[in-house]
Amino acid sequence: MQGLDSAGEAIATDTASLPAPSRVDDPALDPAEAALSTPTLGQVLIAVEELWPASLAEDWDSVGPVVGRPQREVKRIMFAVDPTLEVVADAVARGTDLLITHHPLLLRPVNSVAATGFKGEAIHLLIESGCALVTAHTNADSAIGGVSDVLADIFGLTDTQPLAPSKDGLPEEGIGRVGMLPEPLQLHEFASRVFSAMPAVAGGVRVAGERAGIVRKVAVCGGAGDSLFDAVRASEADVYVTADLRHHPASEAREAALNGKPYLIDVSHFASEWLWLPTAADALKNVLHDLGHDVEIAVSAINTDPWDFILTP
Repeated sequence: MQGLDSAGEAIATDTASLPAPSRVDDPALDPAEAALSTPTLGQVLIAVEELWPASLAEDWDSVGPVVGRPQREVKRIMFAVDPTLEVVADAVARGTDLLITHHPLLLRPVNSVAATGFKGEAIHLLIESGCALVTAHTNADSAIGGVSDVLADIFGLTDTQPLAPSKDGLPEEGIGRVGMLPEPLQLHEFASRVFSAMPAVAGGVRVAGERAGIVRKVAVCGGAGDSLFDAVRASEADVYVTADLRHHPASEAREAALNGKPYLIDVSHFASEWLWLPTAADALKNVLHDLGHDVEIAVSAINTDPWDFILTP
């Protein structure tokens, strides 16, 4: 795989550059830990709902359990961005009882899950191996401590608030975040901060705006965020960090810019959401512990960004 360095040169990157699957549990148990029990899938789902309420999901989304029996015990959980066949096979090989992915496997209705296609094969492998699958998508985007909150924290933002507040949630919940940098940065300096935070992927980071332009107020949205341009402009953000910026929305946003702002920083969809996984794993571990349960939780190290290399001038 190839990525981009901060100067825009093509550089080789390794798909194994993501951290190895990491356990977030402490193997050294004290006497109090011995009293903790192994939860069922149904009990884990209670914790998942507490952290990422299904009511926060967008109307078009599909979140929650996909396969799995509520009464089955869950000793090992793995988090991943995408439920690709490779991710599923890796989770099964590691003895995972529950795979929690950000992206849905079955976002749209289907008439068959026959193992003649990759999605059907994934479902069969999950069921035959006794591994449940749960989706935490736009509910995890909107929730406190969700995808965009993690991005805002990593970029050093303070006084954050949602770009698009949730209809049914708390004031702090909603899609995207906007906040302030402690000190102003030039655009190229802030873009370098964003680049350094991202897992290595082929697409690197694209930037639109004056290199020396001053950035203080920052809007972020993990995943595809070009539907939020009106909210970004209303927030008077200096720069907008998101993924999957298409030509026409990005071009029109630049045409409509006031004094060149908001500048745009386009990152990998996968990379922007992978950053949430370790935080999500820790959060679930803590909630389950508070409920009296002990589980082993890992974060997938498989890079599911779809691009393999990039050519640059």
